[in-house]
Amino acid sequence: MAITTPSAVTTSVLKPRNSITVIDNRTGKSIDIQITDNSIPATAFSQLKAPYADGERPENDTPYGLRILDPSFINTAMIQSEITYIDGNKGFLMHRGYPIEQLAEKSSYLETAYLLIYGELPAKSQLDLWSWEIMHHTFVADDLQQMIRQMRYDSHPMSVFVSAFAAMSAFAPEANPALQGSDLYIMNKPLMNKQIVRILGKATTVAAMAYRIRINRPFTPPRSDLSYTENLLYMMDHMSEPNSYRPDPRLAKALDILFILHADHEMNCSTSTMVHVGSSLVDPYSCVAAASAALYGPLHGGANEAVIRMLSKIGSVENVPDFLERVKQKKELLFGFGHRVYRETDPRSKVIREVADMVFEVCGKEPLIEVAIALKDAALKDEYFTSRKLFPNVDYWSGLIYKAMGFPLDFFPVLFVVPRLAGYLAHWKQQLDSGKNKISRPRQVYIGKGRRDYIPVETREERPITGQNGLNAIPHYISKRRLTKI
Repeated sequence: MAITTPSAVTTSVLKPRNSITVIDNRTGKSIDIQITDNSIPATAFSQLKAPYADGERPENDTPYGLRILDPSFINTAMIQSEITYIDGNKGFLMHRGYPIEQLAEKSSYLETAYLLIYGELPAKSQLDLWSWEIMHHTFVADDLQQMIRQMRYDSHPMSVFVSAFAAMSAFAPEANPALQGSDLYIMNKPLMNKQIVRILGKATTVAAMAYRIRINRPFTPPRSDLSYTENLLYMMDHMSEPNSYRPDPRLAKALDILFILHADHEMNCSTSTMVHVGSSLVDPYSCVAAASAALYGPLHGGANEAVIRMLSKIGSVENVPDFLERVKQKKELLFGFGHRVYRETDPRSKVIREVADMVFEVCGKEPLIEVAIALKDAALKDEYFTSRKLFPNVDYWSGLIYKAMGFPLDFFPVLFVVPRLAGYLAHWKQQLDSGKNKISRPRQVYIGKGRRDYIPVETREERPITGQNGLNAIPHYISKRRLTKI
């Protein structure tokens, strides 16, 4: 198959058109595919079918035409969106047209959340009402609190967070399309807005509960008179002080900026999960639980934790050169550098470096900062890393800030997912409001066995199973269970 532009085929005859011409070299068939917003529809390739006669088609071929294979969605767009734009080559990020640097400097997290979800910055009266609603939807039902209290003290905070949101679906039957009808959020926009407010309001409360379980402390009720991040810090840190206790405003402001920086980042793993699961029209609490579970993975939400472990392993500035040499030899992994999207510096990392100074002024300088600066400087002077576009990203600095503020390492993903809920909900709402929602159903390219007949178990031969464990792993385990009477 050949893919060419019309002008490249006959530049002397055809005028340039906003399309590509695809020629199937198996059959000679040619199709013209329109380019819209710098993209082409993958379904267009289904017109190209293999030239098999009836009965000659291989069993692993498809009668529905050519398919596009793109594992991990390296170059596949699953939606059209108006929310977030990233120019990875220039290191540029904006939400609804506003550069991230301006939002971090001038906005607040709740205002940015409103912008992401509803498309425009709110007027003062709208922002006041929006903030009031969210801060008055922070309480969690007593039954749900009891469920969360049953979690082990050494549970990972993200497992508590995911479980709590999955359970919230049972506490809002009026918000469940499975009970109220599949068009619930298409027909009832006030109900949609109510769930958005509920989810954003309760997220900080659930996060604080996950933390309080770890330190074996009773839950602290939320306070609606505090800001969003102030309330989170208050619920996490309040002990026996009177209600007049308030977290340091500089730390609350620093956390608010970090929340803005993490609010949305286009179609990443967890946001695409939100969209994928939401396409089935399940309730938003279940969607959030699924998306949060995706972020829970160490390749997504655990990156800043990995940075701290890496810097701790390096130990001192003197060890940086040897560490980088071991990275080049593929004996060590370098965390916090590079990004799937950005080919230049992550624009969020520029802002976050200033936030670090604000936090260190309050909490004292994080001992690992010297190692971090030395590692960053050495890597940026080394052609091995710069030629591979390995520049510090947002995770490189955020972990240092969270550690300086006293957050446990395994709580870092919670501080990622709470602000990212704004992005999840923005994409969920956009999908349902578009009127074009279809359930996501990816295709596959089958490479397995052809058709074969069932063989009775008595006549089968033992065959090795591919993989590390082999055929006998399960039988041996079963035998061990029988012997020990487990």
